[in-house]
Order: sequence, then structure tokens, then C-alpha cells
Amino acid sequence: MRGPLGAVIGRYPSSDGNTQMGGIIRHNRKCRDIAFLVIFIAFWVAMIVNSSFGFNQGNPLRLTYGLDYKGNVCGEKHAKRDLRELELRYWLDPNQVYQSGLKSNQFKLANARSICLLDCPIPLDDQLNWVCDYPEGDIHLSMGDWINMNYDYYEFLTPEMRNTSLQLQGPCYPVIFPSVNVYWSCQFIARASNMSLRHWQQMGGVKINEDIIIDKSIHRSINSRSSVLKRYMADIGKAWPVLIVCGGILPLFLSVIWLLMIRHFVVAMPWITVALFNVLMVSVTMFYYLKAGWIGNDAISPIIGEHDPYIHVFGREINHLRAAAVLMTFIMVVAVLTSIVIVRRIIMATSVLKVAAKVIGEVQALIIFPIIPYTILAIFYMFWFSAALHLFSSGQVVQNNCNTNCCAYDLVSKRVNCDHCCGYSINYTPHIGVAILFHLFGCYWATQFLIACSSTVIAGSVASYYWAGGATSPEIPFLPVFSSMKRLMRYSLGSVALGSLIVSFVESIRFMLESIRRRLKVSSTTPDSWIGKAAFHSSRCCLRCIEWTIKSVNRNAYIMLRYFVNHVNSGELERSCRTPGGCHHR
Repeated sequence: MRGPLGAVIGRYPSSDGNTQMGGIIRHNRKCRDIAFLVIFIAFWVAMIVNSSFGFNQGNPLRLTYGLDYKGNVCGEKHAKRDLRELELRYWLDPNQVYQSGLKSNQFKLANARSICLLDCPIPLDDQLNWVCDYPEGDIHLSMGDWINMNYDYYEFLTPEMRNTSLQLQGPCYPVIFPSVNVYWSCQFIARASNMSLRHWQQMGGVKINEDIIIDKSIHRSINSRSSVLKRYMADIGKAWPVLIVCGGILPLFLSVIWLLMIRHFVVAMPWITVALFNVLMVSVTMFYYLKAGWIGNDAISPIIGEHDPYIHVFGREINHLRAAAVLMTFIMVVAVLTSIVIVRRIIMATSVLKVAAKVIGEVQALIIFPIIPYTILAIFYMFWFSAALHLFSSGQVVQNNCNTNCCAYDLVSKRVNCDHCCGYSINYTPHIGVAILFHLFGCYWATQFLIACSSTVIAGSVASYYWAGGATSPEIPFLPVFSSMKRLMRYSLGSVALGSLIVSFVESIRFMLESIRRRLKVSSTTPDSWIGKAAFHSSRCCLRCIEWTIKSVNRNAYIMLRYFVNHVNSGELERSCRTPGGCHHR
């Protein structure tokens, strides 16, 4: 395939309408929708400015780890003291945790005194152990020595310090309740150690409340909607190697293999596709059966043990897995039956694939072209996710304003201090929420823009083969894919930006309505009447149909604009279609 690049290749009539002329049509070719191209460029400038704010103010560690009573992020090595290994947040005073769970009490768990530890402490069987505050003042211990002593320097305390410790005012606090690591927070188990409690009472310690509220208070905090959202974002940040391999490199490799198989195994490909799809459905269903414990052993019980008091928490996950297994069974049965029903359709698809295989054979650059948009998308998503992690964590760490009794012994001032004893939290201002929404919309628009560019480039490459009559022609460019990319950047970027913007707006509206629906469902305020429910669900259905229609129209528009809007003079196209074999056979 040699020769110059052509916008549209084929036969078309001359100006007198009689003489057929071959070659390239170059009339009325200009860049369209320039205003939207300018808007798209301005949008990218705003995206960079918005992301730079997140990179400057954010700290992704805040999404995973908690704050101690001094406002330091657990696990952060740049804090006032090195906490790089101390990633778990532990609440020192169990009575404060109990008070935060009472509905009649205004005390919040965020104001309870907490520190960062390497592991969650558990009571000893033969004596009472302690967890003491960070060593400072007269406690001349390094952080390493403090960790090696299991955070317990009670034996070095003065009589005054021991007396305040027995009043649950520090600097040391008794370990009465066992605790386990749940999402980097030490979750108390509301089952006090009898031996530790007896020792505490013999030493004259104040009364410690034993109630399931201690358990529920922390559980409610770490399972709040904001905490769950932060963990989702943190999981993305921690799982980036898996996402790159399984969500990036592997699919790209498989897509190239798939195109090669279409090129060389045309007749067998429809059957291979259907068979692999059914095998995938069966494999996913069996996977859920294994995780639900219906095949083999339960995957969760051997890890936590049925004797664990929190097995009911994981029991909910088992129920969810079993529900997913039932749903996948239904989907698998429908997929297998559908494959049997569409056998005649599969035979018809074979003839279509033969044409596709011929195009791939003539325009071989189509095999490697997906690497280009895939690489651009991968770079964009790495930038976008990194900026999103920083934006979600870009709030300011500020001390809470509380009016509660939270007195604690201060090792530096050597006295019980009741001032500034409130905890710290991350404050998100309204402009941060706007920045996050803008960033989410930017992901929609940029993704749709790149997908639209890919569709347009592929359409241009295939048309070079199509307008040449399906045969090898010297007028087909040597590198039609890259030539089509050149035409895209020169003439069609504005139109692509417009089409992707429309799709992004519809998807954003649907996303917001879906978020509102879920919030209403959680708060149990969904419409009760059948009219309200019908309107509620029909609006969702209509919006989804509108989105599908716009995407379909856009996809065809991207194909048409390359050759019938930007490259072909409308008068000549009309005249060519009036001639025998002018456009109908195309």
C-alpha cells in the first residue's frame, strides 16, 4: 500500500456531471467547532490548576490512617515525631469511647484521646499491662525503646503520675479490653479481661464501663460513609501495581492477540468467543461458590475462627457472597441458553468477520493502533488517580471545638491539663467539594474524548481501504492509521470535543441522579405510592436510553464527519450518488 494520503479515495464526477474522475477530493476541508476545541483546551488548563492544588494541599495517608490526639497522621514519617511504623490508631481511655457511644452524651469519638501504635494491645493473663502516652518530658525513652517495652513505662512514673493514671487521666492507661485491627483502627471487643479488671480494681482505679456500646462506638465510626469512601480511594492508591497489570498491560496484550486471531482464524472466532464467554461465566460462578463455602471449605472461617466474637460481622459478607453466587448462577444459565438460541446469528457473524479480517490484512497498522490510545489513557488515569487521591485528602487538619471534660496529664508541663484537650479532624471546605466534582467530570470528558478520537481514526483508516473498492490500491496511504490521526488533529478535534462533551454531561447527570437515589434509599425516603415509584424508575430508564442514543449517534457522527462533513463537497457527493455505481455500491 503506497502512495499519498487521500481524504476520500474513489471515483467521482467532474463539474459537468459526465466525466468520471479518480483521485482525492479536497473541497470544503476546514476545522469545525473551533469554539468547543478552545473550551476543551481551557478545561485542561483548569484541570492542571485544580490538580496542582490537590498535590500541594493533600496527603493520601489521611485516607487510610487516623489522627492521634496531637493531629499527627499515623504512619507518617514527617510528623512531629517519627510515626512511619506506627500505623494503627488506638483509643487510650475506654470510658471516653463508652461516652461517645451514648445518644444522650455530646462527647464524640473524634475527641477521645488516641495515639498511634505498631499493633493493637491485648490484656495479659497474669498481670495488668498498660499503654502509655508518647515518651517526653521526664520520661527519657526513645520511640524505639517505647515500642520495645510494649508502650508500657508505668514502673518509671512518679506517685503523682500513677495516681492520675488510676483516674484515667494518663500518662498511662490500663489495657482492660482486647482489641483487633479493623481498617487501621484498634477495635475494642466489649469483653473485659477478668484478671486485668480485678487487678485494676485492687489498685483503686476508677470504674470502667463494660458495655457493647464500647464496641459499637468505634464500629460506627470506621463504617461511616465518609470513612468508607476514603478507604475506597486509599485502596486504589495501594493496589496500583495490580491495577496496572490486570487492568492495563494484560487487557492490551489480550486485545492484540484477539485481533491476530480474527485475522488468521476468521471462521472459528465467533465460536471461540462464545465458548470462552460461557467458560468465563461458569468460572466466575464457581469462584463465588468457593468463596461462599458451598464448594470446599469456607474461605473466611479458617482465618478468623468461629470462636471469634466478630464472626457475625464476616457472616454478613458470607450472605452477600451467597447472594452473588445465586445471581451469577442465573446469569450463567441465561448466557448458556442465549448462546444456543443465537447459533444462526453466529453463522451470520462469520461473514462479517471475514470482511473485518480482510481490512486488518490490508490496513495492518490497525493491529498495533490500540496501543496508542491505550497508552494515552493509561498515562491520563495515573495522573487522574494520583490527583484524585490528593484532592480527597486536601482538607485542613484542625482541632475540634468541644466543651467536654477531657483532662489528661501533660508530660511536658508536668500537670493535668484540661485546656486544648479536644481531638483533631480533617475539615473540608465547600471549594474542595467543587474541586472534586470538577475532577470527576474531567475524567468523564477526557475519557470520552479519547474514545471518540480512536473511533474517528479507525473510521478514517478503514475508509481508505473501503473507498478503494476493497482491493489493494496505490492510492491507499502507506500508513493509513497515522495519516488518519493527522487529519483528525487538523480538521476534527473540535467536533470530537463537542460530541464527547454531550456524552459527559448526560453521564454526569445520570451519576448524580443515581447518587441521589442511593441516598434516598439509605434514608428510607423513596416514594411509597406506585405512581411515585413508576416515575422514579422511569426517569432512570429514560436517562439511560438517552445516554445510549447519544453514544450511538455520536459514534456514527464521528464516522460521517471525517468523510462527508469535513472532506467531501456536498454538491459533488450528491452528483456522484446520481451516477450509476457512484455511491450506492459503496
